[in-house]
Amino acid sequence: SPWVGFEHFKTLFTGLDFLPVLRNTLIISFYKLLFGFPAPILLCLIVNEVRHARFKKVIQTITYLPHFISWVVLAGFVIEMLSPSRGPINILLQSVGLKPVFFIAEVRWFRPVIVFSAIWREVGWQSIIFLAAVSGIDPELYHVAELDGAGRLRRIWYITLPSIMPIIVIMFIFASGNIIQDDFDQIYNLLNAKVLSVGDVISTYTYREGLVNMNFSYATAVGLFKNVVSFTLVMATNIIARKHSDYAIL
Repeated sequence: SPWVGFEHFKTLFTGLDFLPVLRNTLIISFYKLLFGFPAPILLCLIVNEVRHARFKKVIQTITYLPHFISWVVLAGFVIEMLSPSRGPINILLQSVGLKPVFFIAEVRWFRPVIVFSAIWREVGWQSIIFLAAVSGIDPELYHVAELDGAGRLRRIWYITLPSIMPIIVIMFIFASGNIIQDDFDQIYNLLNAKVLSVGDVISTYTYREGLVNMNFSYATAVGLFKNVVSFTLVMATNIIARKHSDYAIL
C-alpha cells in the first residue's frame, strides 16, 4: 500500500464525525473521574471503620462481585432494572405518581447511567489497593489519637487520609490517563441509536470505522491518537504531582 503520511490524521481532525465523538469521550471520562475516583476511597474508609469481621467480609464480597461479571451480562441487568415497563425503578416512580422514564434511550439520562453503572461495577475492586494501604498504618497512631479525644472522623482526616495519600496520588496519575480512554464493552452493550449523539465514544467510533467499514488504516490512526494523548496526560499529571507533593511515579 502507498504511504499516506499524515493523511488519516488530517481526516481525523477536519472531519465532521470525530470531534463530537471526542467531546463525548472527554465528558463521560471526566464524569467518571470526578465521581468514580473518590468512590473507592470512600468505600475503603467505610469498610475500614466496620468492626464486625463477618459483616465486613460480606460488604467486601458484595462490592467486589460485579467486577468479575462481563459487561454483556451487566448491561442486560442494567437495561432490565431501568426498563420503563418492568424495571423496579420505574415501577417505584409510577407508584408515587410519576411517569416512567426510559433511561437507556433518553439523551439526558444516558451519560449518568454510564457513569454510575461503571462506578457500581468497579468501586469494590478498586478499593482493594486503598484497603491494603490502610492495613499498613500503625494501629498505635489510632490508639494515641483516641486517648487524646479524637473522634472517628478526626482520626480518618488526620491519620488515615494522610497515610494513604501517596497511593491516592499515584492512582490519580494513572486515572488521569484514562480521560481519553473509554470502556468499549460497557458503552457498546448499552449504546443505541437514540443516544448516539451523547454516547458515541472513540472506541465505538473506531470499531465502526475499522471493523464495520473495514477502514483499517484510519482506525489505526485513531487508536494511535488515543494512546499518544493518554501517555501525555499521565506524564503531565506526574510532573504536576511531583512539583506540588512528594509523591510521583518517576
